[in-house]
Amino acid sequence: MTEIIRKKLNDNPVARWGVLAIVSITMMCGYFITDVMAPLQTMLEENFGWSGTEYGLFTGAYGWFNVFLFILIVGGVILDKKGMRFTGILACFLMIVGCTVKYYAVSPFFSHEGYVFGMRTQVLLACAGFATFGAGVEIAGITVTKIIARWFKGKEIALAMGLQVATARIGTSLAFALSVPLAKKFNEISAPVLFGLAILCIGLLSFIVFCVMDRKLDESIRGTNSAPEESFRLKDIRQMIRIKGFWLIAVLCVLFYSAVFPFLKYATSLMINKYGIPEDWAGYIPSLISLGAIVLTPIFGSLYDRTGKGASIMYLGAFLIIVVHVLFALPVLNVWWFAAAVMVILGIAFSLVPSAMWPSVPKIIPQHMLGSAYATIFWVQNIGLAGVPTLIGWVLAKYCMTGNPDTPYDYTLPMIIFASFGVAAAFVAFLLKKEDKKKGYGLELPNIEQKKAQ
Repeated sequence: MTEIIRKKLNDNPVARWGVLAIVSITMMCGYFITDVMAPLQTMLEENFGWSGTEYGLFTGAYGWFNVFLFILIVGGVILDKKGMRFTGILACFLMIVGCTVKYYAVSPFFSHEGYVFGMRTQVLLACAGFATFGAGVEIAGITVTKIIARWFKGKEIALAMGLQVATARIGTSLAFALSVPLAKKFNEISAPVLFGLAILCIGLLSFIVFCVMDRKLDESIRGTNSAPEESFRLKDIRQMIRIKGFWLIAVLCVLFYSAVFPFLKYATSLMINKYGIPEDWAGYIPSLISLGAIVLTPIFGSLYDRTGKGASIMYLGAFLIIVVHVLFALPVLNVWWFAAAVMVILGIAFSLVPSAMWPSVPKIIPQHMLGSAYATIFWVQNIGLAGVPTLIGWVLAKYCMTGNPDTPYDYTLPMIIFASFGVAAAFVAFLLKKEDKKKGYGLELPNIEQKKAQ
């Protein structure tokens, strides 16, 4: 009887795929808020007088608390010590608080203009809200990733992680597609942020449902002869940081995502300034990245599960990033269809690397340390997410002003910077492939067949 109960949970396809759907909804709601302000750069500059530097500072604020206060590292330790249910609820609470602060900063209710530490009060408050939200959504990210690693261990783990990423990308696509129309329909920049705040509450309710299911999984495992899961100890971190393959994935993560997520913050402006696309639908072309990821990430994840080649997939994705940003930098074919075609290629790259990178971590790091491992990788990633947007905003204001009010920015230099991150990412992916061959992590081996071989 206990075996039957257990199969109704993590060994039962309906149960584990149901859990995946539930936690994916939470991440989709979070990703909507992550990019909800990206298409509004022009409106922020026109309505509130934000400069390019202030907008860059705001987008970089996403990683402030994670990087400088080590909140993400602390979150990883809490995840391993206190468990996924407690940490996930905490993350949802931080997301809601941060989004509320950000909404207030750009809402009609805000009227406290002034300067604090040399920054305009509105910008600083928006940054504080985004930083709080960033801490929450990143902790939610590592929590959901560990949830999938637990529920899909030895099964379709890469496909599951790919589907979770794909669902989250729906949130990104909706942000790019709906932000400007919502702001214009209600004649209020804060309208899409308020909408995001409402769906964050739905994400919290969704995660509470997961908590009930995960508690039942614990009960069923205790009712079998399965060995108890090993407990996390702080000294395990010392073992983790000595693994070279772990650090190669961490560095690859920050380089790759520094060429993607900060780019997305400026992609709508790029469409307007370089390709002459009207503001009302300029956000639709960047949304193609996420739409492509929605379809392709699960496909590539399933390919990794069944055929392996994880390190090779990561290398190919990093190489495509170089191609994309070089094409955006070239002064040719400044027409919408070319921009859309390049975005499709970026969508392929955006699908390749995550589909192989996140499922590869459990092949290198034991289950009981996964929370701290993912937290450390996300922390390194947040260094890029905090610094690169600020760098690009400064570069635009310092070197890329055209003097033309209709197309104020020349994006050639920023695209060269993003391409440079791609070059570095491809080199690290090559080193990871060599390290896997040397240490035998199994990154080139299928996930499902590896389970059968044990």
